Amino acid sequence: MQEFWFYIELGLKHVLDFGAYDHILFLSALAIPFTFKNWKKVVILATIFTIAHCTSLALSAFGVLTVDVGLIEFLIPVTITLTSLFNLIYVYNGDKNVGMYLHILATAFFGLIHGFGFSNYFKMLMAEEEDKVTPLLGFATGIEFSQIAIILAILAIAFLIQDLIKVKRTYFIAIASILIICITIPLLIATFPK
Repeated sequence: MQEFWFYIELGLKHVLDFGAYDHILFLSALAIPFTFKNWKKVVILATIFTIAHCTSLALSAFGVLTVDVGLIEFLIPVTITLTSLFNLIYVYNGDKNVGMYLHILATAFFGLIHGFGFSNYFKMLMAEEEDKVTPLLGFATGIEFSQIAIILAILAIAFLIQDLIKVKRTYFIAIASILIICITIPLLIATFPK
């Protein structure tokens, strides 16, 4: 059980590491269109992201599928940018609800990409381990906890800005999405395949 908690802690630290902020940016972009009223939808998306993420992580950890690290490092900021652009399209169209089916599909696909991004780190951790299932489940649990914490923080910020400061919801979504795109541009440039 102590080993399981060790990997939960690793999963928590890995996502909440501000030095590797791409995961935080993606989750922020994912959560921005939502409010506390529809928090269940964004938690469902985070869980789908975790499942997809752990699927690709497991495929890589067990040597079933390997993807070029350089390509994955570039695709991760692409997923952040696309999610933010989706938010801007949502605002521009004036939709009342975020389309869940498209969101679910995109989140699952993006989760697969992000999982391959973690795979090198996870393989390095698992180099000496025979049992990969317990560490994988612990790591996934830590990732899920940290993702829920990030999502709750984004929903709290959205509540403060929209309900207490009275910034219009569409302005908040647009400005936050543009800010995320601006932060992501250097990542796109730095990881662009050569």
